[in-house]
Amino acid sequence: MRTVGVIGLGNMGMGIAKNLLKAGFTTRGYDLFEAKREELRGYGGVPCFSPAEVGDGAEVVFVMVMNGAQALDVAFGENGLCKTMKPGSVLFLTATIGMGYAQQLAKGLQEYGIEMIDSGVSGGLSGAHNGTLTLMASGKKEVYDSCKDVMDAIASNPNHVGTEPGQGQVVKSCLQALIGAEFTATFELLVMGAKAGVDPQILLDVIGTSGGGCGVFKNCVPLIMDRKFKDTGSAITTMSKDLNITMDLAREVGCYMPTTASARELFMAGLTRYPDEDNWSITKILEEIAGVQVKRK
Repeated sequence: MRTVGVIGLGNMGMGIAKNLLKAGFTTRGYDLFEAKREELRGYGGVPCFSPAEVGDGAEVVFVMVMNGAQALDVAFGENGLCKTMKPGSVLFLTATIGMGYAQQLAKGLQEYGIEMIDSGVSGGLSGAHNGTLTLMASGKKEVYDSCKDVMDAIASNPNHVGTEPGQGQVVKSCLQALIGAEFTATFELLVMGAKAGVDPQILLDVIGTSGGGCGVFKNCVPLIMDRKFKDTGSAITTMSKDLNITMDLAREVGCYMPTTASARELFMAGLTRYPDEDNWSITKILEEIAGVQVKRK
């Protein structure tokens, strides 16, 4: 089995690492936090102390960081992957950083002979830990095919969406536009229903079995009813960042996206008010305005 690396051992990165280990890959990992590195050791992985150490001997390295600046530093910094990854090895970008950063990263890696697959991921915490992620991967088809074994370990829905770096980021931005709108519509309808005296469980039962019963709706309504707004694996910081990337892309290509823009503004309000909480904390802002609370009866 091949040696694979993971940079960024947060909720998603740790899930990816665990499934690579489960599939039998030697898995090396790096995170800024020692506790995360030790957690990886507990699962049977090899903790490393720099991206360069992860890249030493790794044929594929997943990069799951927060933003484009971090991705560039991981690749080209003082202790970056480019110091040790061999020509022909693959940097598998699973972070959502936007089309421009992905293109910049791929161009820089070319100078070292390192290949790149630009792949947004979807499926959340459960998808990462259950190995059922959806991948939207762009890059050379032959490089994509060479990564089939590692993709099979972490995803149930891999998709080759294009041959150029950045196309994976575009597909992810389109997806986040839809998910952002689904979130905010869910928060709004729950508050309206509660204000009008309808049990939110009824809304969950009815809408959840209707054409509008998407995964976003069915996952977040129970958490809102149970007032679980923190440490549920869906941080508002991430979704806010992703919606900003989506709107940056819309501006760059010249698209009018009023629904996504409204969702982004609600998420920015939630980020300002509840920066350490999860996406559904936005509901509390709408509740305050309406003078009602969505909770289990």
